[in-house]
Amino acid sequence: MILQYLVALVAVIAAVAADSNDKSKLVGTWTSKSNTVFTGPGFYDPVDELLIEPDLPGISYSFTEDGYYEEALYRVTSNPQNHSCASAVLIFQHGKYTVHANGSVTLNPFEVDGRQLLSQPCKKSHSEYSRYKQKTFFKSFEVSVNTYNGRNMLQIFQFDGSKMQPLYLAYKPPLMLPTITLNPTGKSSQTGSTRKRVRRSLENQYRTNAVREVPKSFELFWWFSIAAIGASSAYLFLH
Repeated sequence: MILQYLVALVAVIAAVAADSNDKSKLVGTWTSKSNTVFTGPGFYDPVDELLIEPDLPGISYSFTEDGYYEEALYRVTSNPQNHSCASAVLIFQHGKYTVHANGSVTLNPFEVDGRQLLSQPCKKSHSEYSRYKQKTFFKSFEVSVNTYNGRNMLQIFQFDGSKMQPLYLAYKPPLMLPTITLNPTGKSSQTGSTRKRVRRSLENQYRTNAVREVPKSFELFWWFSIAAIGASSAYLFLH
């Protein structure tokens, strides 16, 4: 009896783990708590090769069903000795990702497309713009519903098992740039063709089918607020 119970328990635990690491659960655009950093053309313009600084630091990851990803990172490091010497870095990468059988995830960037903008005002008078390439490994991930705000939450565990800051679902389908090499290093004709496709994509950025995710709890709060305002107005009108 005890053996059967243990076998059943192991099966349940394995099923839960497999469900939490389901690749399909990654699909969408996820952003950190600041809610100001999102992947897509609002962060990186590949035509003019511009990294666009968000209002607040944060990170964002997007994943597609067919195995493509994009990342937008904006990190600021303070200087406790001189608050005006804080350094900042913006990083854009995209490429393909793989979810392995053990639940780990590997991000393989398109090597020629990664970009970094580094600002160190107390070391250099100008920011440094450069190519960037960094393969990333996540030990595991979990997708759940945050009990406080009702939003879908992605918890990523880094290569050493430490927790990354939680990310929240912002768009589904994901808000991303084209999942192709944006700045190929081949022939000029290939570059021109790709840039035309990228430009058309940017021109249509506001026609995206990505939908902003709004928690149901927020929707209920909004309708409740409208009803309360209406009731208050009616009361004042009658009195």
